[in-house]
This record gives sequence, C-alpha cells and structure tokens, in this order.
Amino acid sequence: MTLQPLTSEAIAPEIDYPDSDGNPMADNTEQYRWIVMIKENLEIVFANDPNVFIAGDLLWYPVRHTQKRMAPDVMVVFGRPKGRRGSYKQWLEDNIAPQVAFEILSPSNKDRRGLESLEDKFNFYEAYGIEEYYVYDPDDLLLWGWQRIRDRFISIEIQPEWVSPLLQVRFEWQAGQELVLYRPNGQRFLSTLELEQKANLAQQRASLAEQIAEQDRQRANRLADRLRAMGIDPDGE
Repeated sequence: MTLQPLTSEAIAPEIDYPDSDGNPMADNTEQYRWIVMIKENLEIVFANDPNVFIAGDLLWYPVRHTQKRMAPDVMVVFGRPKGRRGSYKQWLEDNIAPQVAFEILSPSNKDRRGLESLEDKFNFYEAYGIEEYYVYDPDDLLLWGWQRIRDRFISIEIQPEWVSPLLQVRFEWQAGQELVLYRPNGQRFLSTLELEQKANLAQQRASLAEQIAEQDRQRANRLADRLRAMGIDPDGE
C-alpha cells in the first residue's frame, strides 16, 4: 500500500467561522435605504435564475482555516444557488467567489479609520476575485467603480452612464447628482415603498378595467334583452 502525503487541509485544524463581526449593517437611514434598495432590486432582476445568489451584509470567507473575511454591503454570486446562509464560506460553494460587490458610504467611512477600512476592502476584493466593485456616497453624491482586468482593478469611467457587464444594470450618474439605477428592462430601481405603491396602482388599474368590462357586459346583455322583447334576434340567427 502506498501512503499518500497529508494535505495542508488535513493537517490544519478546523476553526470557528463566526456569522457576525459585530458591526452594524448601516450607520444611518440613508445608507440602509440604499443597501436595501440595491439588494432587493437585484433580487427582482435575477428572480428567475436559481443560480444567482445575492446577499446584504453577509460575511464572506474566501479561504478555509483562516478568519480572513469581509462583509460587502451587497454582493452577487453567479453560479451558486439561492438559499439561506449564515455566511458565505467559499470552499463550500465550489470555490466560486462573489463577482460583484457594492459598498454604500456613511459619515463614519470618511474619517481616518474609515478610509483605512475602505482601503482594506479594496485590497481584499481585488485579491480574492471580485470582478466589479462599486462604492457610492449618498451624502456627497459621489460614485466610484472598478472592473477587474486580469488580476487588477481598473477604474471605470461611469459618468454620465455605465452598464455593468455582469449585472446588465445601467448606472446613470453625474457628479453632484443622485445615482439612478435601472434594471435590464429599463425599470428604475425603486424603494420598497415605491414597489408597494406601484403594485397597488397596478392592482387598482386591473380592478378598474375588470369593473369597466363587467359594466360593458351588463349593457350588452340589457340591449340584447330589449331586442328580444321586440322580436329581434340580437345574434342575427
């Protein structure tokens, strides 16, 4: 019998991979609004594709046996099934890294510690396989984007507009103006409240159309009854 050498995975002891880093998802309502809007609209865009996983503020562990991790505000993974996860452990996901990451800035990101954290995120995403990385500041209305070319991030010229090669989402933005995102079908990204209002309006219109159709049927039936009372066949038979 030939003995096989032990792999590094067999030698290295398993460690704990916490599902929380203790940091809040957002520091304020505007940051939270943008995170939720981007995440939920992307869920709608890819609702019919079972192999696109989207998450908000989920810890991503790219390498086993280390606690190196990052929690993008929003991340998109093509090639992995939807479903519940406490964290994204890449070695359990066919070693597929998230391909798109979004970060939404808050005032705390702009002090020295926050800027260092952003630099750490940039280096982490560049090192571990993110293909498209977007950072938006909803307070100062600033937007940055990077796209992977070979093994490095290259800055994207977004203004006045840009279409994500992976998401097919259109970014419409100019310095000093609020970012507007559009789904591949041209529908603007909407907040949860706007989506609810749109759904209610569509339901009201459908109900009104049904009422009008029913009124038309009733008028037609009354007219047919009158014609029959006059000895006229409304069906022309």
